[in-house]
Amino acid sequence: MSKVAVVILNWNGEKFLKKYIPVLVANTPASMEGKKVELVVADNGSTDNSLAYLKENHPQVRIIPFKENFGFTGGYNRALAQVEAEYFILLNSDILVPCSWLEPLVEFMDSHPKVGVCQPKMLSEGRHQQLCIAATGKEDTSGSFIPEESVGKEMFEYAGACGGFIDILGFPLCRGRILSDVEFDNGQYDNPMQVFWASGACMMVRSSVWRELGGLDEKFFAHMEEIDFCWRAQLAGYQVWAVPQSHVFHVGGGTLPNNSPRKLFLNYRNNLLMLYKNLPVSEGWSAFGKKRGNRNLHIFIRMCVDGLTAIIYLLQLKWSFFTSVIKAHNEFRRMKKETAVTLKDNRRYQPVGIYPKSLLVSKALGRRIKF
Repeated sequence: MSKVAVVILNWNGEKFLKKYIPVLVANTPASMEGKKVELVVADNGSTDNSLAYLKENHPQVRIIPFKENFGFTGGYNRALAQVEAEYFILLNSDILVPCSWLEPLVEFMDSHPKVGVCQPKMLSEGRHQQLCIAATGKEDTSGSFIPEESVGKEMFEYAGACGGFIDILGFPLCRGRILSDVEFDNGQYDNPMQVFWASGACMMVRSSVWRELGGLDEKFFAHMEEIDFCWRAQLAGYQVWAVPQSHVFHVGGGTLPNNSPRKLFLNYRNNLLMLYKNLPVSEGWSAFGKKRGNRNLHIFIRMCVDGLTAIIYLLQLKWSFFTSVIKAHNEFRRMKKETAVTLKDNRRYQPVGIYPKSLLVSKALGRRIKF
């Protein structure tokens, strides 16, 4: 059994593999504690030259090919079923890793047996390259060049930043990113912290926890699946942490751009599915901050908020966004009939990392959100 398996799920990502796989190979140790560190690329039926590139240039990378696109959830479930390691790292293909990115994560997990999931600090690759070009006239191709002028100027990356939370209506937020507002990294979140969810762009999971929970929920296909997984992990008694002693640079939007109607649809639908699965039926948070609340009422209020957002899209003449929200709600109503809840009775373990107010209301009122 390997100590760590770093697994990239690829779909027509040849340009990312060419740019980031050489850095990953160079900056990832071949072994740790006398055990192998395995690099794996699982391919979701790519039609470009991804596999040919890997076979020709990186024979040390194990390839797990699929004949079709199973999505983020199905692809990882099928890939990790074929991998034996103490720890899995789910790594996006558009991640630039620096030297010594892996060691802090492994050390943290080794010394904290109750932690089932963790993530590094996620910084913007685009911003990082801008700073490098400004300082030297060229991009950072090693993942480890930090210009002196960049201190306090690196920015967190949207998808995960320095650890994720959710508010009482299920809207995700991060240390370093709230809604569309992304912070500069001034070391303000350099303390390890227990969080609600870890970013699926670079998420380390104890393999025993992965198998116990059955991996990712394939009904999600993509988006929100890592939040659902971390929620289920917490309900099973495991902790989720952000470990900023490790950092990586993430491009983001490599598979679906941020302005994609398809991405919007998946986010709205999957958020509702996640709430339906994991909220207790009659006890838990309510939309009004009380200790007890009805799950159906909670979801109804969330859907009303979504509806207001859809109306705003309509008034802005963003027809595809408007229809994405409507389709997401319709699909949720259909899918919830075949979706099992995580736990039907009272929870033994209460999740950590819930912002006890409405993110949207706090933002509208100009309130500062503290972590």
